[in-house]
Amino acid sequence: MEVHLVDGTYELFRHHFGVPSHRDPQGIEVGAVRGVVRSVLGLLEGGATHVGVATDHVIESFRNEMWPGYKTGEGVEPDLLGQFPILEDALRDLGVTVWAMTEWEADDALASAAAVAGDDPGVKRVLVCTPDKDLAQCVRGDRVVQFDRRKRELRDEEGVVARFGVRPEQIPDYLALVGDTADGFPGIPGFGARTAATVLQAFGRLEDIPYDPAGWAGLPVRSARTAALTLAEQRDLALLFRDLATLRTEPPVVGSVDELRWTGPGPGLAALADRLGDRELVTRAQALARRV
Repeated sequence: MEVHLVDGTYELFRHHFGVPSHRDPQGIEVGAVRGVVRSVLGLLEGGATHVGVATDHVIESFRNEMWPGYKTGEGVEPDLLGQFPILEDALRDLGVTVWAMTEWEADDALASAAAVAGDDPGVKRVLVCTPDKDLAQCVRGDRVVQFDRRKRELRDEEGVVARFGVRPEQIPDYLALVGDTADGFPGIPGFGARTAATVLQAFGRLEDIPYDPAGWAGLPVRSARTAALTLAEQRDLALLFRDLATLRTEPPVVGSVDELRWTGPGPGLAALADRLGDRELVTRAQALARRV
């Protein structure tokens, strides 16, 4: 059995900017919703049996209280922001498990579900379907992997090391140093991707990096003295950024992988198809359900 965990927020953004606009009979934009529903149905038609989708029902989360510059819904197009609740209802009509997150983020839900599925001996592989670098911290060997459905690229633990130069469990430390503009925290001055990877390869975690530049002797790092002294001055900030980048696995989104099994569409699928202007969704979903 394989488990597919889909980043619904990423998918909605991707389709909003990648597919034609479409408005429902009330004039509400639903083009991205239609694209995501088609995509998830295609995933099921491709053989996926256990699927969960996480969305940011509210863009803000507990992390906004930790860091004032953390990402918000400000600046997001109303036509895009308004499609989140529509997408959540639409996927439920399709019969797919949805986690609409408010206090936590969609990424936390994916991390939590990946932890549960990864510990289930009946699961052969967990595919976390997103290119988001935050989720690289969930990768475990070749059992829990990232899958970029758009590029058809799969990234296991070796792939994470090849891409970032650090192990999956070091991703929060890495992001603390280099920053994450998408999430709204800047990182530590003097640390680009190469410097951060080199230092973490040498010392492991943030708290193990020497304060004294002399401890960096022999490392192939430009401006090592400046970077070391800057980190020493901003150590507490770096630890805060790591906390921001660390995904939580405590959201109780799923008790067992059996909850994720797709057994067919719900009774609202026909009305959904009419709203999205795609009656073929009903035909496809019903045909698939007969094979389940």
